[in-house]
Amino acid sequence: MTTEARHGDPHDFDFLAGDWNVRNRRLLTRLRDAHDWIEFPATSRCEPRLGGGANIEQLDFPTLGFSGLTLRLFDVAQRRWSIYWINSRDGLLTPPVAGGFEGARGEFHGRDSDDGREVNVRFVWTHDGADAARWEQSFSLDGRAWETNWIMDFTRA
Repeated sequence: MTTEARHGDPHDFDFLAGDWNVRNRRLLTRLRDAHDWIEFPATSRCEPRLGGGANIEQLDFPTLGFSGLTLRLFDVAQRRWSIYWINSRDGLLTPPVAGGFEGARGEFHGRDSDDGREVNVRFVWTHDGADAARWEQSFSLDGRAWETNWIMDFTRA
């Protein structure tokens, strides 16, 4: 796991405001050398709050029958973002990942559990201008070897 979290700015996620179409690729079996990827669509709407220091994003996955909500909060003193996730299937708020951006690339780290195992979690955000962005989630058991298990490609709606 990264020992020093990246720093950020309250406007790091300004690029994400608005409506998006999202192409998802998700690995069903994680950290077991599986290759059972599924693909599915989503729509996203992200709204900034508190002058950019917070934002709320709802993702709707119509073919899977659920929605999710991301809450991003900027800690002004630490200059760090915390990102939380909750979905309509279980209603549980996941532990946050924290970090920030360096240019158009953001990296965020945290801890969670997956299939009964404690895992290190890494989110990587990248964006190319105002109309394209990518989010990737990776898990690691040891903090050194990472397996990407969910990729979202965003295009402006």
